[in-house]
Amino acid sequence: MSTSVIFDALWARYDEWYERHRAIAESEARLVAHLLSDAPQPLIEVGVGTGYFAQKIGASAGLDPSINMLRVARKRGIPLLVAGVGERQPFRSSVFGSALIVVTLCFADSPEKLLKETYRVLRRGGVLVSCIVPADSSWGRYYANLGAKGHAFYSRARFLSRSEHEDLIARAGFLIEATMGVLRWKPWESEAVDEPGPAEGDVGFVCVKGVKP
Repeated sequence: MSTSVIFDALWARYDEWYERHRAIAESEARLVAHLLSDAPQPLIEVGVGTGYFAQKIGASAGLDPSINMLRVARKRGIPLLVAGVGERQPFRSSVFGSALIVVTLCFADSPEKLLKETYRVLRRGGVLVSCIVPADSSWGRYYANLGAKGHAFYSRARFLSRSEHEDLIARAGFLIEATMGVLRWKPWESEAVDEPGPAEGDVGFVCVKGVKP
């Protein structure tokens, strides 16, 4: 069963995560919004899912292979929603000003192709914000352990290290401008909203901001 089929079947379980873990979701959303605060429009989220982040940042468009997730995203008011995969984006070149990718790379068949396609659809000067749960963090090891035990979603993920993530972005052609993070507390500690800051030490959610030259 492909990853997209799993997300399409378990869309409700996926979306409920944001409600069960409000502090984590809010921390991540604040970081994303901070890095995209001055980003050029229009903005697309590649791997939009149920639209949680897209709604928070006022995205103009979202792309996802899951029809059921797109139905939820539409209820969240995302103007343009398209069914498709990030490796073959059904858009003309240079049509978007900014793009957001949240954890989608670790579920993609080809992270390299996804990033190169995102580069293609961005205008010159366009902004990419790509976020991961680093494999080399307490959170990455925690989720990988859940995956090893058969978790429906995490068992399909290939978590990237921070260096792998940055290397993929650079090789796609982007110039890296900033790297920031949240979730400085550990998975076994009490949840609390964390503010965006330098991605130093054991940080559980890291976003890289890149620009298309």
